[in-house]
Amino acid sequence: MTELTYKKSTAREYFESLVITVILALFGTTFIVQAFKIPTPSMEDNLLVGDHLLVNKFAFGSRGSVIDGVLPFKDIHRGDVIVFRYPKDLTKHYVKRAIGLPGDHVKIVDKQVFVNGEPLTEPYKIHKRMAGSYSDPFWDFFPPKPHPNVRYAGGDENPYWYEQFAKDGEIIVPAGHYFAMGDNRDNSSDSRYWGFVPRDLIVGKALIIYWSYETDSDEYRRTAVSDRVQQVTDLFSNFFHKTRWSRSFKIIR
Repeated sequence: MTELTYKKSTAREYFESLVITVILALFGTTFIVQAFKIPTPSMEDNLLVGDHLLVNKFAFGSRGSVIDGVLPFKDIHRGDVIVFRYPKDLTKHYVKRAIGLPGDHVKIVDKQVFVNGEPLTEPYKIHKRMAGSYSDPFWDFFPPKPHPNVRYAGGDENPYWYEQFAKDGEIIVPAGHYFAMGDNRDNSSDSRYWGFVPRDLIVGKALIIYWSYETDSDEYRRTAVSDRVQQVTDLFSNFFHKTRWSRSFKIIR
């Protein structure tokens, strides 16, 4: 029997390799992992500004995908570091810690979080108030009593959104929603200010820091072309000096 062979052109081989690479990349970022970077100090000291993360989108399912019924997805547990689309602006992604699960009764008394009447052990949290910051009624007690003359750190959101969910000094997390908080409790815009996180907005679980670069949160707010050029120049000039090598490949807990 005569064996026939067909040699593909080099250009076609490159093209097919490129197509396969794109398909695998799209599949991976759709269902498995996605990269994010940390622009604010709301999760210090666990996550720092300049940390670059891989998020496991596989962990909690893909919310209605055809693969949901065949893969072993996990439930969201209290204490998980989750990434989700910000309910007030779906173009933004937030990273916080899941504190209250559906049906939980949550309150904060003198900085201590209570869930279903029990104090929550939180070795990851810090209280690091910035010099000159004003007092915020949401920091130490939640839900606080309405006080229209007190400033709060939540921006333009309705500061008393929680009243319809409050009972006996606690809030009750509704079905299909989560109460999320930053580890840096005095410097985090989280569920205390804008409400619960719907389940279908949760992208996945923060998995690992694959790279960390020393920078500040203001850098991420500077988006002009000249600022971008300066940032790229800084990266090339200080890559080895500003890379936090000790944080590379750190598992996020």
